[in-house]
Amino acid sequence: MTGHTADRGNVPAHIAALASDALEVAQAKVGDLIRNHPGLFPLYTRRGRWDHAMPAWTNWCEGFLGGQLWIFAERTGDESWREAAERYSLELRGRELDRSVHDLGFTFWPTWKRWHRLTGDPALEAVVVQAGRTMGLRFNDNAGFLRSFLAENSTFIDIMMNVGIVQHAADASGDDRLASIAEAHSLNTRRHLVRGDGSVAHEGIFDPESGEFLRQSTQQGWRSDSTWARGQAWALYGFGTMHSLTGVPAYLDTARACADFFIARTGAGGVPPNDWEEPSPALPYESSAAAVAASGLLQLSELTESEDPEAARAYRTYAFDIVQTLCTPEFLASQDPDWEGALKHGSYHERHGYGVDESVMWGEYFFVETLDKCLGGRWLSKDT
Repeated sequence: MTGHTADRGNVPAHIAALASDALEVAQAKVGDLIRNHPGLFPLYTRRGRWDHAMPAWTNWCEGFLGGQLWIFAERTGDESWREAAERYSLELRGRELDRSVHDLGFTFWPTWKRWHRLTGDPALEAVVVQAGRTMGLRFNDNAGFLRSFLAENSTFIDIMMNVGIVQHAADASGDDRLASIAEAHSLNTRRHLVRGDGSVAHEGIFDPESGEFLRQSTQQGWRSDSTWARGQAWALYGFGTMHSLTGVPAYLDTARACADFFIARTGAGGVPPNDWEEPSPALPYESSAAAVAASGLLQLSELTESEDPEAARAYRTYAFDIVQTLCTPEFLASQDPDWEGALKHGSYHERHGYGVDESVMWGEYFFVETLDKCLGGRWLSKDT
């Protein structure tokens, strides 16, 4: 494998070796996917097989396949990966105007933003900026939130992983209105969805006319006052991203609180259940939450390195522990040729029964992103 090397002195050699081997597994699985299912943007597997007709809660995952292709293209220098990355990114054209979802960051950050960084083509940047502008249209001025796809009175912690594209659009265009939207949403999410112990609620409900915040809720966790693990990972990563883009100290403080909660509640191995508070959960693991957290923790380690090197080292070490766990045969489908995904034991929506204990496409992407970071890739979202 050519391209980047594991040139960061803080990545142990055995972790780099595991990451290199796992990345080859991921490349093989993705290569089979685009050959066997051309044009398919899957969400999750069914009994390990990517399917064309799986039910979806919302339309949010199309950027994750292209994002993996861009990472492979940059790492290897292989033109076939580059051609596939461009092809699958071009399939998303038009979604920058999609006002029905709150996930345009997930769609365009791994794809068109990576593409622009590699080429500098202003036409590519214009698409990313438009996606950020479209996200900004979800803002409720009274409540100070970007509304979720679900309802006018709802916001999700997931949006912290998408508000960065609004901030990026503000920075790229000089639009102060967009910057104020990104700031208001982030600070109000911090105030109302992040609890005093660093745990987060999945959903916030507010009065869209008066702007009054009414209550915490959940769609994918056990109950409203519990903690859905993937939402916790979105929070630690998303607030870290907003700090990397703005330098606002409050965002870093919040990212650290969310990370500390994730680590304390998950413990050794680093792979949580779907919700820590759920008594006797049917499944012990939700691997996509671990993959998201690992990448977010590596970003957080870089953000804290200068002011708190001990904490930075702890975040890195825990991220590497997650990588080591996810590279075991329990999770990595390296020894199972019939399993079409790379990372097992992910879940989409346990309440609806969607993609439970399967490979899920965001888990695949953030696992690959983490492996890339372990092999010398960029650790900060602003540099992606």
